[in-house]
Amino acid sequence: MFAFPEQFSNATKANLESQFALFSALTSKTFEGVEKLVELNISTTKAALENSSATARQLLAAKDAQEFLSLSAAQAQPSAEKALSYGRQVASIAADTGAEFSKAAESQIAEVNRKVISLVDEVTRNAPAGSETYVSAIKTAISNANAGYEQFSKTAKQAREAVENNVNAAVSQFTQAAGKAGVAAAA
Repeated sequence: MFAFPEQFSNATKANLESQFALFSALTSKTFEGVEKLVELNISTTKAALENSSATARQLLAAKDAQEFLSLSAAQAQPSAEKALSYGRQVASIAADTGAEFSKAAESQIAEVNRKVISLVDEVTRNAPAGSETYVSAIKTAISNANAGYEQFSKTAKQAREAVENNVNAAVSQFTQAAGKAGVAAAA
């Protein structure tokens, strides 16, 4: 169709470099997210071990069954709150990592689109007579691909927001239930 092998070779090279940059960025964001989860799990495990030890000492010091049950019930609410806090932190890390993924992907896709449009414009300026139909078809394909990406991006954002809202609602309901259970156990 067009005799511009050097332009297409450069465009292909730029596209591969862009894909590698995207892959590197996503890999980096993945490791950052995993690192945060590992740190959270280590600190949560340390706190749980310390809390378990303190709770065991309290329960062993109970003088009778009534005191034992009272101490056990008193631990229900703080334990539920700690579990909720952990869940919120995990959800926050996941949401932040997902947002970073989206941001990295969007910037790379925008850059690739800019380069492709630039290449098409360059080819259009230097295209031989009679190739307008092919150039128009390429521009239409690029426009359709961009529209598809925009729709996918909107849908992904809506899905992420729906998941976050559902998690927040579940956490809220669990918090209320744990609060009621703690009050009932203390009574």
